Amino acid sequence: MTRPRIAVIDYGIGNLHSAQKSLETCGADAVLTSDPGTIAAADGVVLPGVGAFGACMDALRSTGLEGPALDAVESGRPFLGICVGMQMLFTSSQETPDSAGLDVIPGVVEWIPPSADLKIPQMQWNRLDVVGRGSTDPMLHGLDHDAWLYFVHSLHGVPSDPSVVVATVEYGSTINAAFRLDNVFAAQFHPEKSSTPGLRLLTNFVEICGGAR
Repeated sequence: MTRPRIAVIDYGIGNLHSAQKSLETCGADAVLTSDPGTIAAADGVVLPGVGAFGACMDALRSTGLEGPALDAVESGRPFLGICVGMQMLFTSSQETPDSAGLDVIPGVVEWIPPSADLKIPQMQWNRLDVVGRGSTDPMLHGLDHDAWLYFVHSLHGVPSDPSVVVATVEYGSTINAAFRLDNVFAAQFHPEKSSTPGLRLLTNFVEICGGAR
């Protein structure tokens, strides 16, 4: 069987190779690319991200890749946002209020609520709670109910429509951790750094991309 081609959008921010290599391990023909044609021709698209929301949005726009990213979403192909790549799919972020997001998932990326006994950012493994429609989401298929994923973040997405939340974690309060809107799945955690559960999720994405061709 031909391995599905997955484009990992390379807009010059952070180490994006770990996502690409993990997707290859999970059965994809994954390519790190800044070429709009390659993104348009891929079976699935991944938007990773690390660092600050505003800097990532500026980089995506300055490299001319905002349009190709939105075109990929609108095409209906499987689309995965990871960490700040997940946050970029929202309308805006409290971290940099003057920077507009992609507005794929209507809502705001908000600071994790402060607590005297919490360290911000959350930089740890945390147990994923699958909620709502997440119980039937193919991206979460095969993940144990007590799956632990790796997080590094100070903010979390708060969508206008709460039903798009498919997983949460507890960190002082309930923090939104994963979202589903049509063909888009977005995860605050790093699946490529999350051992067996993370590779299970990426394998699910690869299989979804293969079935979407």
